Amino acid sequence: MTRPVITEEELQDALADPRRRREAFATVVRLYSQQIYWQIRRMVYIHEDADDLVQNVFIKAWEAIEGFRGEAKVSTWLYRIALYEALNFLKKRRHEEEHLLSPSDEGDSLYLLERLTADEYFDADAAEVRLQQAILSLPPKQQLVFRLRYYDELPYDQMAALTGTSEGSLKASYHHAVKKVTDFLQAEK
Repeated sequence: MTRPVITEEELQDALADPRRRREAFATVVRLYSQQIYWQIRRMVYIHEDADDLVQNVFIKAWEAIEGFRGEAKVSTWLYRIALYEALNFLKKRRHEEEHLLSPSDEGDSLYLLERLTADEYFDADAAEVRLQQAILSLPPKQQLVFRLRYYDELPYDQMAALTGTSEGSLKASYHHAVKKVTDFLQAEK
C-alpha cells in the first residue's frame, strides 16, 4: 500500500493543529530522517554519532514544534536544527580532544579518517576515502559549505538561510573549497 503524498502546505497545517500534530510529526520523521541522517553523517563521519544526533534533532524539533511558524519549509527548519546539533557536537568533541590529547588539526583529520574507515557502515572505495581526506583537510567553514553544496546539493539561498551567511560569502567559500579539494586530489596522481 502506498502512502498518500502530502504537500508542504498540508504538512505545515497539520503541524499547526494540536489534534493532528503527533501524526504529522510522525510523517515528518518518516519523510526526513534519512536526509537528516546523511546531512549529519557527512559532518561527523561516524554512524553511531550520526544516529544519536538524528534522535536529538527530532527530539528538539518536537519540543520546538509549537514555535514553528512555517516561515521556512519543514526541511529547512530541520536542516537548521541538524546543522546546529552537528556543529555543537563537533565543537564539544574538539574541546574534549584538546583537553585529552591536544591534537593538531591534522591529527584531528587523521583520527576522524581512521574512525571512518573502521566504521562497519562506511562502504567506500579508495577514491571516496581520498575525497574524505581532502574534505577533512579544509577549514571547518569550507568543510560545511562544501558538504552542503556538493552532497546535499543545496542552492545558495537555502545555505544562507541555514548558516546565516551571505550568498556571496558562501559562493567564495565553496569556490576555495573546490579548488583545495581538486588540488589535494591531483597532488596524489
